[in-house]
Amino acid sequence: MKAKRVSLLDIGLDSSFDAAMTFVQSTLQNINAEHPQPIVDIDFVRSRDPDTVLTAFTASCDVLHVMAHGDHSSTPTFASSDGRTKISLEALGEEAASRGRGISAHAILADGCKTGTGAWQKAVRDCLQDEVTYIGTSAQIGWHESGVFCSAFYGALFRNRGRGMTRAEQAQDAAERAIEAYTLLTDRNCPFRVLTLTPSRWARMALA
Repeated sequence: MKAKRVSLLDIGLDSSFDAAMTFVQSTLQNINAEHPQPIVDIDFVRSRDPDTVLTAFTASCDVLHVMAHGDHSSTPTFASSDGRTKISLEALGEEAASRGRGISAHAILADGCKTGTGAWQKAVRDCLQDEVTYIGTSAQIGWHESGVFCSAFYGALFRNRGRGMTRAEQAQDAAERAIEAYTLLTDRNCPFRVLTLTPSRWARMALA
């Protein structure tokens, strides 16, 4: 079976985000350790360079996992802890259109605060090359919420072979299982939400 590719993009850029990304990488490496051949390829990007970040956003992969602060005070934006790095989805969509290539992952895990709101969904749709499974949050989250959900999500994604399902459908199934596991483990409602997003009319025209 061809290995799935997970692209880890750290825009938070502080020691806490570094620790969280190290945890996710360790989880994926442990999954690989169970198999004679890797079943997941891991790309990891931590950068302030706009071109590097854009390339990471638009690279083909199964899961694009973006870890950052979620800011929507003016427009949905991924931001670093010190505020020096900000990637607005509006600017991302415009830059992607100028290059003729948008986000082409099968699933997007927007691992930040309140990234599942309507404003974020609308902004993400303007950046999409194709239909995706989108996982965002409905509330403020911390490292505990992220860690519990991500370990359950990746565990489910690579435990279930998903025969007869597309890779986007596999991600949706894994997210739904992770939400159930989160509720069971913490006895609290899971702040993560999963849905299917399609490119907006603007994206279909700009990224055709």
